Amino acid sequence: MSIIPVRRALLSVSDKTGIVELARALAAHGAELVSTGGTAKALREAGLDVRDISDLTGFPEMMDGRVKTLHPVVHGGLLAVRTNAEHVAAMQAHGIGPIDCVVVNLYPFVQTVAKGADRDEIIENIDIGGPSMVRSAAKNHESVAIVTDPADYPALMAELEAGGTTLATRRKLAAKAYAATAAYDSAIASWFAFADQGETFPATLPVALSKGPELRYGENPHQQAALYFPQGGGRGIAQAEQLQGKELSYNNYNDADAALELLSEFKDGPPTVVIVKHANPCGVATADTLAEAYRKAFLCDQVSAFGGIIAVNRTLDRATAEAIVEIFTEVVVAPDADADARAVFAAKKNLRLLITGALPDPKRPGLTLKSIAGGMLVQSRDNGSIGLGDLKVVTKRAPTDQELKDCLFAWTVAKHVKSNAIVYAKDGATAGIGAGQMNRRDSSRIAAVRAKEAAEAAGWPQPLTMGSAVASDAFFPFPDGLLAAAEAGATAVIQPGGSIGDDKVIAAADAAGLAMVFTGMRHFRH
Repeated sequence: MSIIPVRRALLSVSDKTGIVELARALAAHGAELVSTGGTAKALREAGLDVRDISDLTGFPEMMDGRVKTLHPVVHGGLLAVRTNAEHVAAMQAHGIGPIDCVVVNLYPFVQTVAKGADRDEIIENIDIGGPSMVRSAAKNHESVAIVTDPADYPALMAELEAGGTTLATRRKLAAKAYAATAAYDSAIASWFAFADQGETFPATLPVALSKGPELRYGENPHQQAALYFPQGGGRGIAQAEQLQGKELSYNNYNDADAALELLSEFKDGPPTVVIVKHANPCGVATADTLAEAYRKAFLCDQVSAFGGIIAVNRTLDRATAEAIVEIFTEVVVAPDADADARAVFAAKKNLRLLITGALPDPKRPGLTLKSIAGGMLVQSRDNGSIGLGDLKVVTKRAPTDQELKDCLFAWTVAKHVKSNAIVYAKDGATAGIGAGQMNRRDSSRIAAVRAKEAAEAAGWPQPLTMGSAVASDAFFPFPDGLLAAAEAGATAVIQPGGSIGDDKVIAAADAAGLAMVFTGMRHFRH
């Protein structure tokens, strides 16, 4: 029989949202209410007749509530196949009554961890009886409805009005229930592995994500895509509030994330603007104001900036907003935007404005995952950084103070450029960016060409690469890439070092009068 009337319902919830209304609906349609602890108390206070679980089992709740529903009377009532004669006989022999509906949500384990509770409190918030009931009810969904989410209460009440739960609904609820227990167990396993045991790569990597919006399509129109969120929330582009504009696409999210990750490197710095196109920065600058930083970043590569993603590390103001809307921009990302800036953007209905609040910490720990055929690559986040004290001067000429500032700025940007990456920078702004080439020499040349084109577009007498610092995300294996940078006008170089050809590269730098520092740290980004 596909429609099952609810004659007995077991309710045991940590989140009491909507439970009284649901219980009233169940009682109004003839269901006996069985409940535990705090849930039973809440229902009685609402004037409902409730039977304690201890009355059903014949055993009191014990051990601080650790043992209350782990009993054959409960699980027999959930698991018995109603059309199996042996099961029915066993129920009759042992005084077990069927349970037609279970409403359970689990102890708030994730929330307990998130609030910084001590280990004992965290352990006490590992639910045992709840997941057991959920799994039993879900397994026997042919006869039992299992509800784990208050969002499903209205649908259940609607079916009660129609006479009982349908098989289609019970199957849907069972699938959702197993996903809920899987996510719950994943959160517990993650806490044990990472926080409690300090493992980096546990033998089994637990991953649980909650589905957000489905996107219009993936990287290309023939691909499907959706956004998923981690348990316990997070801070990043996925959590940003969209104030206006069209729905975000897969590529919008990917590019906006790249912009925000780079911008976060400057979260405590001066006003900074990042412009990204196809997940690569095409202009980055700092200045005394956001408007001036945007102008400097935009002039680095006006062609690529068209249709790009712009991220800023300060509250957006009118002057910056007015400059941004002079060309077509897909997405603007900011911690906030004042009323004047919002009014400027409102006139551009297709422009997406994302408000992030506080910027993420660039040094936060974590893992990154990348799927490959037949498996998954997992690594720790590239949260490495360097300061002046980490630099080793390897050339006869040491860099000036300004060259050192430009070197560190270029190095920070290069960390977020696809390899092979070359970044020229001068006076707190990128002068030319070469990304994703198969050899470092071509990246140097492409960056120089873009700098030359930018100078011509701006009407400057010479490219900004003249007198600039150049950063390479990995070592120069041969002098050719470094010499290409020198030809573009760079006077200082920052690179990891570590090549067997370092001596030749250093000699070439000395011959060209360049100052060069080694970081000892590489920043490949694929």
